[in-house]
Amino acid sequence: MTFGDLAKFADLAHRASALATPGRRRLLGICGAPGAGKSTLAVRLASTLGEAAVVVGMDGFHLAQRELDRLGRAERKGAPDTFDAAGYLDLLSRLRRNSGEVIYAPEFRRELEEPIACAVPVPPDVPLVITEGNYLLLPDHPWCGVQEVLDEVWFLAPEERIRVDRLIARHQACGRTREQAVQRALGSDQANADRIAATAERADLIIRRGD
Repeated sequence: MTFGDLAKFADLAHRASALATPGRRRLLGICGAPGAGKSTLAVRLASTLGEAAVVVGMDGFHLAQRELDRLGRAERKGAPDTFDAAGYLDLLSRLRRNSGEVIYAPEFRRELEEPIACAVPVPPDVPLVITEGNYLLLPDHPWCGVQEVLDEVWFLAPEERIRVDRLIARHQACGRTREQAVQRALGSDQANADRIAATAERADLIIRRGD
């Protein structure tokens, strides 16, 4: 499904609200390339739904910088093998089972460029968990198990120019020079973006927008 008849945020909020049925835990995934606006949409939806939704980001499963250095993957940070994909899948499975206890999820702190454990509490009475990340639709093991535990996955596909501009601005906000930001956005980030774009057709909803 393409983004046309769901042209307003209110329509997306209504669709998400329909998943937030009290007494039943559901999981909504928001996927897309770096800079697509996944976090912005997820947070806005959760804010609209109030206590009925919590955001759990895939980025909380970034490997620590020290581990990336040890593995020689620091220059490819953001690639599929720079995450604890199995750990992420395990957490999503626990959230779906909802054993009746608070479950704590990690959170990625951009100011530190590191994940922080147990930063996001998910109470058992929250009916909807919104998870956002790059690789929710990746067919490779173990990422391929992620879509199986999600009730819906939406794919954000803004205009490429807008996405890249956002990404460059984000890198600069984190302390990189303009040159460094452009190099990162058009280098390793773009390689990841191309890989992510190839998974869009697996989504339940593709959201295309120009701003």
